[in-house]
Formats: sequence, structure tokens, C-alpha cells
Amino acid sequence: MIDVHHLSHSYFVGKKGSQQEVPVLKDVSFSVEEGEIVAIVGRSGSGKSTLLNLLSGYIRPTSGQIEFRGQDVTNYNESQWAALRLEQVGFIFQSFQLIPSMTAYENIELPLVMKGVAEKERPQRVKEMLEKVGLSAYADHYPSELSGGQQQRVSFARALILHPPILFADEPTGSLDQETERELLSFIQHLNEEGMTFVMITHDEEVAAIADRTILLDGGKVHNGEGVAR
Repeated sequence: MIDVHHLSHSYFVGKKGSQQEVPVLKDVSFSVEEGEIVAIVGRSGSGKSTLLNLLSGYIRPTSGQIEFRGQDVTNYNESQWAALRLEQVGFIFQSFQLIPSMTAYENIELPLVMKGVAEKERPQRVKEMLEKVGLSAYADHYPSELSGGQQQRVSFARALILHPPILFADEPTGSLDQETERELLSFIQHLNEEGMTFVMITHDEEVAAIADRTILLDGGKVHNGEGVAR
């Protein structure tokens, strides 16, 4: 589903004309197969979040290539990336990234609005998704009225509402208590059994334990090639 070839990325710091290059990723190559759960692990500063942002098209690599389902997407412009994300990718953020002025229902409905789904079709789809994540009773609650676990469930529902084939998750359980984390991991495994592919950044051993493979980033490089099968 995803093929990464010799991906490198650097940031540049300092004033123009005297900038210094700070390498973050160095010649990273790996693949993600359809139906896998892949965990990207590594200590803070190893380049995990940068890699996920590259795979999502939020930043462009300094060099290398990214293929999505056989299509080279490395040089997509923002409009092309936005269309790809809307059609093919769900994204879970550690900090939820819910819109505080919108209810749980409205946050989940937003991707349907952006995609132009007919207004009469949207209520049933949102209702089904609220039921799926166990939040039917909280549809009219605002993010500030929800617990961390409930907010993350809204974030999941929003990411899933368009039925993307792949879901990227950046520390999906980082803000959750242990019981809620286990419930969420069980939900991820259930979705995976239904065919969804996951790429997750984590430093949590329990999250990494449900993955089919782990890819260890160390010093901006992939350790042990394609990762470690579990």
C-alpha cells in the first residue's frame, strides 16, 4: 500500500544565507502492506513525527520517493495531497485536534461536508459512527464537555467517517488512561480485522504489541531494515 524509497529530510535553521542544515531522516526505506498494523517506534527526536508528516503530505521530503498504491505522490501539490487525504487517509492526532466550537456530531460530520456528501445522507452516517464508537449519548456535547477518552473516540469517528483504507495515528493513546487505552487498542484491532491498514507512531509498548511489525527509527535511520515482525 505504501512504499518509501531512500527518504531523507532536513530542516534549516538560522538566517537566510547562513542557514545550517539539521538532518532528521536519513535514507529511510520501508513498505506497508495492505491490512497490516505497523508501529513506528523510537526515542524522542528520532524523526517519527516528521516521517508521519511526510507520509501524509504535510511536508515535502528533501530527497527520496513516496508511493501510495503504486502511484508516486512525492511531488503532489497541496491540492492533490488534500484530495488524497480526503479520499484515502484517516488521521488520528495525539491532541485530538477537535474544533472546540463544534459538537461531537458536527466534528464527525465535517469530512462529509468537505467531500460534498448530500445533506440528507449525512445524519444517518454520523449516527452510525457515533454508535460504533459508543458515543450516541454525547452527540450534542462540545469537546470541553467530554473526557480525554471520549474526545479521542470523536477523533477516531471523524477519521473513519469516510471509510479510508488506511489510518495514520500519532501517539493515539498518549493522552489516555490505561483502561481507555486498552479499549481503544481493542477497537483498532477490530477495525484491522475488518481490513483497515494502520501506521502508528508510538513510544508505548502496549500499542506496539498489537502491531504486525515495528519499524525502529534511531538517529533518523531505520534500524533492522524493514522492521521487526512480532
